[in-house]
Parts: sequence; structure tokens; C-alpha cells
Amino acid sequence: MTLEVIPAIDIRGGRCVRLLQGDFDQETVYENDPTTVAKEWETQGAKRLHVVDLDGAKEGHPVNGVDVASICAAVTIPVEVSGGLRNIEDIEVAAAWGADRIQLGSAAVNNPELVDLAVKQFPKMIVVAIDTRGGEALTEGWLEESGADGLMLAQEMVERGAPRIMVTDVGRDGSLEGPNISLAEEFARALPVPVVASGGVTTINDLQALAKTGCEGAIVGKALYEGRFTLRKALETVATC
Repeated sequence: MTLEVIPAIDIRGGRCVRLLQGDFDQETVYENDPTTVAKEWETQGAKRLHVVDLDGAKEGHPVNGVDVASICAAVTIPVEVSGGLRNIEDIEVAAAWGADRIQLGSAAVNNPELVDLAVKQFPKMIVVAIDTRGGEALTEGWLEESGADGLMLAQEMVERGAPRIMVTDVGRDGSLEGPNISLAEEFARALPVPVVASGGVTTINDLQALAKTGCEGAIVGKALYEGRFTLRKALETVATC
């Protein structure tokens, strides 16, 4: 299985940005038009995009829906949508935008029954995001501690029917310090569903290491935006792993 390299497009205030470790006070703006970025990643060979409504994650409801819908309409590759989707109506709206996958984070922690309903209505589209710091799951755009163990929570979500899990080490996200390989491997080995790793990818070697963990894919953000490597080079490298 070839590791899927998935460019991230994080939207805040209608612009493409990256945050450092989820800190809204440490923002770097890379492009004023997220749809332009999406088209560029598609041109460079991306097979999937990971689009996050950061304002939505913080506010608890979709905020940058116009931009997310624009991206879904502008590209021909699948788009995963995340951020502020906290009820079945939000999920239905995201599906109407054209999302291929719909990610639940805080909602899965705070309202696990929503996962039951979501996987029943959209059985192949739901991804549950487990955002961790020191093993503990975080919620509300990484601003609140849940008290729940990340892996145990992931196992519960799988038991509820979640077909895919994404795991993020928040402490690595946007830091360019390398991913938490042991965390990714732990989740991939423990769970009977595909796992996508997120947070900290900095070099091509990081992707090669993640390819050995058993993870299905890796979200890549800041390293691409800051030119640590090109998407084409990343895709060529993982194809040989």
C-alpha cells in the first residue's frame, strides 16, 4: 500500500493559513484565495485534499463554508472537509458542498451518538479525528482538554462504526519538528481501520518513516507551503516505499 500524501488547506478568515500547534495567535498567511491553492495542489499531482475550516472548529459551526464549497467545485479530486461540523445537519451540508470525506473531531468526543447516526447515513464518508497532546484527546479546535485517552477514544469510535481515523499530535502540528512516528504506528497497529497521520511532517524522510507505520496516509501542510520539498517529489518518493 502506497502512503497517500494529502496536502492540507487550512482556512481562517477566508484565507489559506497555517497555525503553530493550533495556536490562533501564531498564524502565517500563505494565500488570500484558498481555491487557488487547491487548484495548484491538484495540478502538482495531489490525489486528495484535506480542507479545514479553522474558524468553524473554534466557533463550533461552519464559518468558511463558501470557500470550502468553492474548493470542492473547483477540483476534480476528492476533498475531505473538517472544522465545526457538530450535528447531522452540518454533515449533510458538507456532503452537499461536494465533500468526499467528512471529518468529525470535537463532536465525536462530546456527542458520540452523532457518530452512530453519521456512519449510518454516510457509511463510507466519515473520518473521526483524534487530536492528542500527551496522549489526551483535545476538542474545540484543540483549545479544550477532554480527559479522554486518545487511543481508547479511537477504539470506541471504530466500535461505533467509524470507517477511518485520523490522529494528530498537536504538539507537532505546524512545528516542522517531525511527526510522532510512534503515535502513528501505535494507532495503525491497534485499529482495524485505515489510519491517517497528521502533524509535524518536515522532510521526505518523515514520509518514508510514516510509510512504514502502516498508516494509510499523511496530512502535509507547512512543509509544502514553505518549500521543504515539493508535492511531486513527495509523491515520487512514497511510490517507491
